[in-house]
Amino acid sequence: MDPRFLPEGVDLERPNAARIYDWALGGTANWAVDREFGEQLVKTFPLIRALARANRAFLGRAVRHCAEHGVNQFLDLGSGVPTVGNVHEIAGEVDGDSRCVYVDNEPVAVAHARILLEKNGDPARHAVIGGDLREADEVWEHAFDTGVLDPAKPVALLTVAVLHFVPGPALGDVIARYRRLLPAGSFYVLSHVTMSDVEGDELGQVQRVVKQYEQSSTPASFRGKDEILGFFGDFDLVAPGLVPVGAWRLDDPRSPALNCAIGGVARKPGS
Repeated sequence: MDPRFLPEGVDLERPNAARIYDWALGGTANWAVDREFGEQLVKTFPLIRALARANRAFLGRAVRHCAEHGVNQFLDLGSGVPTVGNVHEIAGEVDGDSRCVYVDNEPVAVAHARILLEKNGDPARHAVIGGDLREADEVWEHAFDTGVLDPAKPVALLTVAVLHFVPGPALGDVIARYRRLLPAGSFYVLSHVTMSDVEGDELGQVQRVVKQYEQSSTPASFRGKDEILGFFGDFDLVAPGLVPVGAWRLDDPRSPALNCAIGGVARKPGS
């Protein structure tokens, strides 16, 4: 990115998860500090870019599932820097009237999402806001204040590849609050890094990657599969449940067989 267009509040002293993820997916909304960090990650975990792509593919399959099952409103928390296969684009392929609000606390992600939507979005159906997902009520109110989402209809809430950058046991209460706010019939989509069922070289590599992230502005933290499963509460898990992202309704046999990133989709009971 050209430093002349640096959004206010961007920390260029340390790499950032949203910009590193953009680099891993082949994007351009990143700086030298992010690229250098990414190259170090590749040395530690050679499949890091393949895993990022598998996670992005999971997001696409999950969004299509929600749209094909009657939910055409999306609230994407920790949406990151816009790149290929954005939520509003995927949803729009299924339902031309789909709606999406992106939320992120990283200035580059918010700035680029606004540029993307100005060029290719519909202000009546797409919006981006800056916000901290831990402030559930504030984020929820701000998202609906955009006028994009209809509070009387189900919403697909997305927390894909973001919760492992939000430390602390209190996160469970935050996600529970979002679940209560969601109308009946809504979906919840998540993916998360874990050490559960991870063994051998993969385990050692992931442990070293998490250690490296301590040098960034967005340290990562592990959660076990049971704790991640708890984020779904009493929602009904869609088959095949909480599984490696590359195995969730797999439509690409080239996805890496890695257990360290798991994901799932669940629906809130009710009509």
